[in-house]
Amino acid sequence: MALASVVGLFTSREQAEKAVTAMRQKGFKDDEISIVAKQDVVKGKKGDQEAGDLGTNQDLSQGVSWGGAAGGLAGLLASAGALAIPGVGPLVAAGPIAATLGGAAAGGVAGGLMDWGITGDAGKKYEEGVKRGEILAAVKADKSKVDEAARIFRQYGAKDVEVH
Repeated sequence: MALASVVGLFTSREQAEKAVTAMRQKGFKDDEISIVAKQDVVKGKKGDQEAGDLGTNQDLSQGVSWGGAAGGLAGLLASAGALAIPGVGPLVAAGPIAATLGGAAAGGVAGGLMDWGITGDAGKKYEEGVKRGEILAAVKADKSKVDEAARIFRQYGAKDVEVH
């Protein structure tokens, strides 16, 4: 099975939540979907979705389970972990990209994306987006599914969507 990656940046938690929900409804599995965001983007006042809990009413900054809500990011982010990336700061990452970023901490987000086939200027662009407070979403799946993932990302407002 040949794998490819789709990456995009969401400017709001609501967009990312809706995109992940739609992807699950189309058959994407949690081990294909990844999310990366600055810790202060997901940290917020408990019970206040707009403050950054991605609809789960839990403070995500401590790496607690996001499994309290049905659908959306809940299951995906049940294993969210906190990472410290030099030059970016504290991040929360979920999905298969979390291990990649953890192993490439010195190379930053851009370095971690290299394992996903995203190099050079593209990786730096996504790292800059995360630094600005945007939510990086990535899917690594069979090439037959990546066009659908890219369509969903765009449908829910992701910018800089690319297939690698």
